Amino acid sequence: MTVTKSLVLFALAALFEIGGAWLVWQGVREHRGWIWIGAGVIALGAYGFVATLQPDANFGRILAAYGGVFVAGSLLWGVVMDGFRPDRWDIAGALVCLIGVGLIMYSPR
Repeated sequence: MTVTKSLVLFALAALFEIGGAWLVWQGVREHRGWIWIGAGVIALGAYGFVATLQPDANFGRILAAYGGVFVAGSLLWGVVMDGFRPDRWDIAGALVCLIGVGLIMYSPR
């Protein structure tokens, strides 16, 4: 159950952080305005809170592992929201990052 909870929290954190950054990007780069930017800032703040809910108590470990989730999640977000088409190297890199997440977070200690 702890691994499942951790994975759900990583997915939720990715939704808030990547979504928040995307909203800010849309507000600034695509000239959609301050409401988009403000929503992005709120989502980014929510990401910071969600990260604190991880079962592991080590900040460095959580953020290091989340980096791998962020890499893979960002590519997936681009596919869904922007029509990005990752190449084999993007996919391979994301898989390497996700293996790193597994090693950092779920290896026996």
